Amino acid sequence: MEKVALFPGSFDPITLGHYDIIQRASELFDKIVVAIGSNSTKPRFFSVEKCLDMIRAVFEENRKIEVISYDVLTVDLCQSMDIRYIVRGIRNVSDFEFERSLADMNRTINPDVETVFFDSKPEYLPISSTIVREIYRNGGDVSAFMPGKALEFV
Repeated sequence: MEKVALFPGSFDPITLGHYDIIQRASELFDKIVVAIGSNSTKPRFFSVEKCLDMIRAVFEENRKIEVISYDVLTVDLCQSMDIRYIVRGIRNVSDFEFERSLADMNRTINPDVETVFFDSKPEYLPISSTIVREIYRNGGDVSAFMPGKALEFV
């Protein structure tokens, strides 16, 4: 049976930290579904379509990566796609506490879905989509924080 993992997030935009987690997860799983979710508490800067295009361009050579968008509960998406694993990245203690709470809630809703945490490499700890958006919004150079092919869309 193929081991498929879902990596959900806003990816607004994709960062080198996201890229690294996807690459590392793809070494453990047969397929990674990168899923851009809608979040009512987070207004988007880049459109979902633009972020889909960015991520697809970045991973166009990697057949193990599928990129989709969704607007249901993450565990419901997992169930509908027969996915048993959720991949999440952790940069710091506050990320861990938030992600642990999400994993616990997801496990309560669907005990068949397991969350796998990847800790960020030290060089990616300070990088977040929020900071990258602010740099971009203010005319700064974001090339040190995003995968090269994603830059073609900003």
